[in-house]
Amino acid sequence: MSKKTYSISDLANALDITTRTIRFYEEQGMLSPTRRGQERIYAPKDLVALKLILRGKRIGFSLAECKTLIELYDPKAGNEKQLNIMLGMIAERREQLEQQLLDIEQMKLELDIAEERCNTALAKTRQQGEAVKDA
Repeated sequence: MSKKTYSISDLANALDITTRTIRFYEEQGMLSPTRRGQERIYAPKDLVALKLILRGKRIGFSLAECKTLIELYDPKAGNEKQLNIMLGMIAERREQLEQQLLDIEQMKLELDIAEERCNTALAKTRQQGEAVKDA
């Protein structure tokens, strides 16, 4: 897509998303197309913003975090501020995921203990039931 402007269907097709999704991000103030009558005309920065939103969603960023990154988009300045803030967000997200992994491992251990206790109790119940039958 090397055109200077895009229709909503151009963006939807290029990024494999629905036009409804694009309108949602527009309502959130994350895209700012111009209008020609009822038709929305999207600029290259809107395409970049959509790509950033979709990438951000894939790595677990909130819409607010994506919006912050979009607001910092400034290709004329080399996007240094945006990239530094994104690196910070990535580090935070990585920490959150590491903590979630630890939490999941802890839950798995607790499930193993609970399962073992249930199996032990069940075995005792069965032994007692057999002892009653034999008596």
